[in-house]
Amino acid sequence: MFTILEPLIKSSNLFLWLFFSLLFIACHEQSNEDEIIGVNSAKDSIALWIKEGRKKTNTIKDRKYFLNKALTQSKLEQNDSLKMKHFSKIQWSYLNLKDSTSFRTSNKLTANFATQIKDSSALAGSYWDLALFLHRKRVKDSAYYYYGKAQKIYLQIKKPVKSGQMYIYMANIQNEIKDYVGSEVNSINAIRILKPENDFFNLYSSYNLLGIARKDMKDYDGALVYYNNANNYLNKVDKKRTKQPSLNNNIGVVYNEKGAYSEAIPYFLKALEFDSLIFKNKRLYAKALNNLAYSRSKLNIIKIAESGFKRSLEIRTEIEDFEGMSGSYFNLAEFYSNQKDTVNALYFAKNAITYSNKSSNYERLLETLLLLSEIDPKNASKYSKSYADLSERLQDEERNIKEKFTRIEFETEEVIARNALLARQRLMLIGIAIGLFLLAVAAFTIIMQRVKNQKLKFQQQQQESNQEIFDLMLAQKKKVEEGKQSEQKRISEELHDSVVGQMHSVRMLLLGLNKKADETAITLRQDAIEKLKEVQEEVRTISHELNDAAYQKIYNFISSIEDLLEGFENTEGILANFEYDDDTEWDQLSGEVKINLYRIIQESLQNCAKHANAKNVSLSLNTNSEGIIATLVDDGVGFDVQKGKKGIGLKNIQSRVEKINGTWGVTSQCGKGTTVQIQVPSIDIRKVEDINLESEQQEA
Repeated sequence: MFTILEPLIKSSNLFLWLFFSLLFIACHEQSNEDEIIGVNSAKDSIALWIKEGRKKTNTIKDRKYFLNKALTQSKLEQNDSLKMKHFSKIQWSYLNLKDSTSFRTSNKLTANFATQIKDSSALAGSYWDLALFLHRKRVKDSAYYYYGKAQKIYLQIKKPVKSGQMYIYMANIQNEIKDYVGSEVNSINAIRILKPENDFFNLYSSYNLLGIARKDMKDYDGALVYYNNANNYLNKVDKKRTKQPSLNNNIGVVYNEKGAYSEAIPYFLKALEFDSLIFKNKRLYAKALNNLAYSRSKLNIIKIAESGFKRSLEIRTEIEDFEGMSGSYFNLAEFYSNQKDTVNALYFAKNAITYSNKSSNYERLLETLLLLSEIDPKNASKYSKSYADLSERLQDEERNIKEKFTRIEFETEEVIARNALLARQRLMLIGIAIGLFLLAVAAFTIIMQRVKNQKLKFQQQQQESNQEIFDLMLAQKKKVEEGKQSEQKRISEELHDSVVGQMHSVRMLLLGLNKKADETAITLRQDAIEKLKEVQEEVRTISHELNDAAYQKIYNFISSIEDLLEGFENTEGILANFEYDDDTEWDQLSGEVKINLYRIIQESLQNCAKHANAKNVSLSLNTNSEGIIATLVDDGVGFDVQKGKKGIGLKNIQSRVEKINGTWGVTSQCGKGTTVQIQVPSIDIRKVEDINLESEQQEA
């Protein structure tokens, strides 16, 4: 349903004069005032006219004028959605204005347009408004019919709360026509829909209706159970307790009809003691006061009961509650009849007849005719005949109404059956379509799985090939380095054993010639000897350097890592820093450790390039007593380790770490980079000092 806007400002003749003046000026020139009022925009004008049509401070005539203008302009609107919105608001405004003719016209226009543009929600809303209009006009069968149509649409478009509300309205009408079983069914339907939605207020209304139905069926204990459930839901939603007086009054009525008048009185008192009820809801206050007086009259609290009846009648007369007045007059007539005050009893009974007719309260009229036949024995036959005629007419009307409702239900069931058949046919077609779709999906899945398997197989072969290439590369480098070392050692030995020896012989020869007494010869020989000594020292130095290089290990593994980092820098544009322990003999590691450690570092760098958005990467390789520690740190965006998904890259790292019996971990924070650390236990680690010591021992 559409909410009624509260008045924003009070209108005056001056405001209306200014408003129409601005509208007139807008036809000739543009101005800022025109934009504010919205004359240049049909949409703004319509919204403004609807707002004016809803203002309670405007006269009825002015409100109709604005709404008529809005409706005329809305018909020209090109935007279907906006047009539908305007139609819905206008019909609701006419309904609240109690302009029956305009409402029926705008409601039909709204329903037709909603059907045309297939706006199910708007169509259901138009049915709801029409049902409410018909309910107010006491055309109960038609009201029930349109509530039902709205309910089915709301259920279809998955608006459960509104669907449940329609069930409540339908149950209320069924209570009014004494179809208590049907009322119970629809109330339970409402509860079934509303419970999953936790709509506590409408659940309260549903249980309250169930309590009323049970009370009217004389099942007073069942009624109290339902009212108790209604109270529980009311406590969850109605913090201001605005509905509590009505519920307390209903519970008191149950105790009254049960004959437990003493138990009824506290509930009526609670209702009457509610904060400012006499000002906030005079109708309910008068009803509770009348019921309280009835309880007291049954307990022979005569004076207080009499004043209560009369005070209730005063309030009902003041607010022109004709139905309530008929009840007050009847209760006073019964009260005075019990007190043997025939004059007053007759006076109030005749007034009860008058106001029962005015309010079309035929149940009260029957009760009053029956009472009059007791109060006025002389005219008892006349009252009895009127009672019999009215009772028969009411029974016929009630039977006709029930037949109408039965027909509505039957037609509804036919529609449901037809829809069920169509639904089954549609379901069969959907099943065939789904079957074909699943078949296509299965075929596609099989094909894609084969492709995926081939791809995985190819990747596995490629990975194995890469590992073989890497092993061959390491082996090749090792052979090259071994060749270098062998050649260096050979040259060293040649220099040491051959050249140095020959130079030594020459030096000795020159020393022998030095015995000549020629001073010039002596000088020349001395120079030659010095030169030979220098050459000897230089050759000796070269020999030692070459020999040291022969025994110094060239790191093939470290070289491979450096090549990997250099390629990473060139490809990704990320600066890479590499630090490692010089004292560790890295090539003494097993092939399995080296290849897996290499691949782990390679995968970590790839992850960094893909996800980190880093500018710098730092890799360190160190050893301790427990093994190797490899640490890769980037200055990228980082991520939440707890929430991060474990992709194929991390799974590969996990697999390789497990192969070499290692452990690993990732630490990261958003905006603070990521650190990956791998620790590998190894018994193959040897220090360079140990190898040099062995070499020295071998040389010695």
